Amino acid sequence: MKISVKETAIFSMLGTLMYGSKLIMEMLPNIHLIGVLTIAFTLVYRKKALYPIYIFVFLTGLFGGFNLWWVPYLYIWTILWGITMLLPKSMPKKVAPIVYMLICGVHGFAYGALYAPAQALMFGLGFDGMVTWIIAGIPFDLIHGVSNLLCGILIVPVTLLLKKADKAARQQ
Repeated sequence: MKISVKETAIFSMLGTLMYGSKLIMEMLPNIHLIGVLTIAFTLVYRKKALYPIYIFVFLTGLFGGFNLWWVPYLYIWTILWGITMLLPKSMPKKVAPIVYMLICGVHGFAYGALYAPAQALMFGLGFDGMVTWIIAGIPFDLIHGVSNLLCGILIVPVTLLLKKADKAARQQ
C-alpha cells in the first residue's frame, strides 16, 4: 500500500477531519460522524482508508491520552472498515444507502460489546464482569446506534464528494 506525497497530505487532512468532527460533537454523548467517515473513506480509498482511520486513532490518543480507554480504538474502527470492505463494490443505487446506514447503525449498537473484551482483559473482569459491563452500557449503545443510523444518511453524499475531489486531485 504505497502512497504518494499527495495521498499523504489528503489522508492526513481526512484523519484530522475525523478527529475535528469528533471534538466538535463531543458535547453530544455518543453522537459523532466517525462511522460515517470510516465507511465513506473505505468506499472511496479501500485499503488506503486505513491511513486516515489510524491518523484519527493516533490523534485521539495524542490529545486524549494514550490510556486504557484508548486501546480498543486500535481495533474498533478497523472492524467497521473490514465489514465495509466485504460489501460488494457494485450494489444497486437504491439499496446501497440503506445497507451503509444499517452497517453504521449496527456498529453503534454493538460498540459496547466490541469495546468490552479489551476492558475485560485490562481490568481482569472475567466473562461475567464483561457481560455486566456490556449490559450497563446498553443505554449509551442505543444512543450510539440510533445516531449512527441517522447520521448514516450522509454516507452516500460524503462518498460522492470524496470521489469527485479525488478525481480532481488525480487530474492535477
